[in-house]
Amino acid sequence: MTLKSKILGTGSALPKKIITNDDLSKVVDTTDEWISSRTGIRERRIALDGKTSELAARAAKEAIKAAGLSAKDIDLVITGTVTPDMAFPSTSCFVQLELGLRAGIPAFDLSAACSGFLYALDVADNFIRSKSAKNVLVIGVDLFSKIVDWKDRSTCVLFGDGAGAVVLGATKSKAGILSSKLFSDGRKWELLYSPQDKNRTPFEDVKSKAKSAKNSKDSTSDSTLKMKGNEIFKLAVRSMGSAVSEALKEARLKPSDISLLIPHQANNRIIKAMQQRLKLSDAQVFSNIEKYGNTSAASIPIALDEAVKSGRVKRGNNLILVAFGGGLTWASTVIKW
Repeated sequence: MTLKSKILGTGSALPKKIITNDDLSKVVDTTDEWISSRTGIRERRIALDGKTSELAARAAKEAIKAAGLSAKDIDLVITGTVTPDMAFPSTSCFVQLELGLRAGIPAFDLSAACSGFLYALDVADNFIRSKSAKNVLVIGVDLFSKIVDWKDRSTCVLFGDGAGAVVLGATKSKAGILSSKLFSDGRKWELLYSPQDKNRTPFEDVKSKAKSAKNSKDSTSDSTLKMKGNEIFKLAVRSMGSAVSEALKEARLKPSDISLLIPHQANNRIIKAMQQRLKLSDAQVFSNIEKYGNTSAASIPIALDEAVKSGRVKRGNNLILVAFGGGLTWASTVIKW
């Protein structure tokens, strides 16, 4: 039987600080009813210390323990994130340090926004299939509280902070990752993006410096997340639906074979649209958006961890994971548990 990868353990980590919709109404012009009716979100978590690597390490430690392994067993770390502590070293290197993983193993981050975890999962799966790694730690973590504009009610109400992780191991059993599909469209990047401020060089002419100074007057809003919500909504539903269809086809499964859909937790209306498209019952869809909002790359591994711990995932179940994010990127993964 062909070698593939299987999830051996899951974990998640969330900040202690809870921000409710009522809390947000004191910061921007909004209400609990306005937010919950449009998004399904009632509260989210915020990491006050702003440490992406700390949350990532907590989730990773939990996943390694759930897998029945120790730090020395991990031979690769991949983290999906767009909010690292630093430009470099990578979040994965900090996790390696924090957990005492073996020196010399590869550890790197990848950037695919909200699709980051599924991108990282696919890369890890290919490392295992090619026998380049045996036990891979895959993390999805983001602290969007770092990059949202807290004066923009159309975006700041949507996001929260969190981390989720899994350990993938090699298997020849029927269980494991059956198919994975990754997509992107850089032509539409302006629909969802977050710019990054950079230092100027001392070699620019006076005119360039004057223009730079003028453009940097409102550096806070210039460096925060930008999103065209209505256009993103339509694209997300269409793109994720297509990604699910392609992944199921590759896995030789039908929508009726799905035991549980674990979608990216971006908006309850998107989740409902996906559910209707696949003709799934409420029992076949997992959602925790009400408690955490959109945690970007962390949303699927957090939801997966909660689904496993709550007994919603059982041996032999067919899971479909699907996400959509900035880039634009989208992805889907079919797993037999």
